[in-house]
Amino acid sequence: MVHRRRGAVASTVLAVVGAAGLVLMLWIIYSSTAGAASELLVPILLALVPLSIVLVTVRWIDRWEPEPPGILIAAFLWGAGVATVISLVVNTSASLLVSSATGSVTGGELVSAVVTAPVIEESTKGLGVLVIFLIWRRTFNGAVDGIVYASVVAAGFAFAENILYFVQYSDALLVTFLMRGIASPFAHVTFTACTGLAIGASARMRSSLAWMWMTPLGLSCAIVLHAFWNGMLANDPSLYFFVAIPFFIAAIGLVIWLRWSERMTMRQRLADYQRAGWFSPAEVTMITTGAGRSAARRWAKSRGPVAARAMGDFLEAASALAQLRQQAIDGHADADFAAHEASLLQTLSGSRHAFSR
Repeated sequence: MVHRRRGAVASTVLAVVGAAGLVLMLWIIYSSTAGAASELLVPILLALVPLSIVLVTVRWIDRWEPEPPGILIAAFLWGAGVATVISLVVNTSASLLVSSATGSVTGGELVSAVVTAPVIEESTKGLGVLVIFLIWRRTFNGAVDGIVYASVVAAGFAFAENILYFVQYSDALLVTFLMRGIASPFAHVTFTACTGLAIGASARMRSSLAWMWMTPLGLSCAIVLHAFWNGMLANDPSLYFFVAIPFFIAAIGLVIWLRWSERMTMRQRLADYQRAGWFSPAEVTMITTGAGRSAARRWAKSRGPVAARAMGDFLEAASALAQLRQQAIDGHADADFAAHEASLLQTLSGSRHAFSR
């Protein structure tokens, strides 16, 4: 109960700070339009397109063990409000400083794009993922969770940044939208996912301090990828087809493999409870396959709303139980492990009784 209360307070604080930053960011963009609020409507609507693509994909990745909505909202607002404002200030200052020192506006923009932007943007986005990890470590159960939170932070960042670019390049809005919204909606997501993957992977390591060396490793990869992406596009946009697309395909393959590995881990942990009599083999198969879950939900729905809710509670409790046991095996069991486990087992029994009668 104390953990939940503290978590609720923390997520509220992060969300409020992020929302304030997003409002500030929109105000800055609004000011650049000479006070014409109508000129913001189309950019915002266009920015919602890549955002929707990313969020739908994240939902697919996260469907086995959904993360708490409140934390995901805080993650999104961190990216959209905190990371964007800090990055805008630092990147603009660096560009102006280099331009004044060299007398070259182009040189200042290039330094900002290839050096300053990758370092500052990935650091601020990665910091958001790390803050979430340190506060809600219980919700991190591996690399997939890290990718999910990193993707949501990056989605928020890209959303606010896209609005800025769509306003800034309104004279070439269609081309800008196609390049940023259609051709590369997952660019920021892919970069920051490196940091998230590393932080998430550290949760499965025996040392509780593994994040201290895993985070810089993931962040370094994110910065290098971001710098390479910006430099590649600035030098030769045609490389997008020969480098970016194959890389994104490889990234998709990695995510699919990680999801499969997560599902196999869940099956192994539930098999432990199966041997103790808490599940039947058919239930373990049902819980750990997409087709099985869908069929179970359809069957329960046909029996009425009470059975449908009970089946949802059953699947959620089973996933949480598998997570809890895996954390204990990894050496990260909390002091209330036994009480939490007993509560989940009780939920399983009650839900099974509700949808079976």
